[in-house]
Amino acid sequence: MAKIAVLVEDAYQELEVWYPYLRLKEAGHEVYAIGTGRSKVYRSKHGYEIREDLSIAEAAKRDFDAVIIPGGYAPDILRRYDEVNAFVRTLFEKGKVVASICHGGWVLISAGILKGRTATSFFAIKDDMVNAGARFVDKEVAVDGNLITSRKPEDLPAFMREVLKQLR
Repeated sequence: MAKIAVLVEDAYQELEVWYPYLRLKEAGHEVYAIGTGRSKVYRSKHGYEIREDLSIAEAAKRDFDAVIIPGGYAPDILRRYDEVNAFVRTLFEKGKVVASICHGGWVLISAGILKGRTATSFFAIKDDMVNAGARFVDKEVAVDGNLITSRKPEDLPAFMREVLKQLR
């Protein structure tokens, strides 16, 4: 059983949080909603709430096997927190699973982990990804070592297949 962080903030994309969160729990993993700590409850783009299990400050003191970075506009808030970027970078450097979908690539950029890596994202941030040093590919899922990336909610089945494969 792996311990997995799902990063959350206001304006998150519902499916990109809840599909991995529930799928990972269903597979028997320990899953935590990790917020920035500025609130206990975060709302999606359409108002759906998720309660923070741990703040990023609390999560940074624990060992995690993976981090999921959902999209929506939440990543633009998440990336403003040095603790979030350091958390993602540390997991990446330790060889843990770092999985991002849609606009989640913004956190990968701010964490400084894309240089020389093959990755994908929502097309609107392709230039940002490339400028951060990624080899951008337009496909439903890209796997480069412990880095897993996808483009949009429709890619979630392929995204989660790869995440679950790496957690085995």
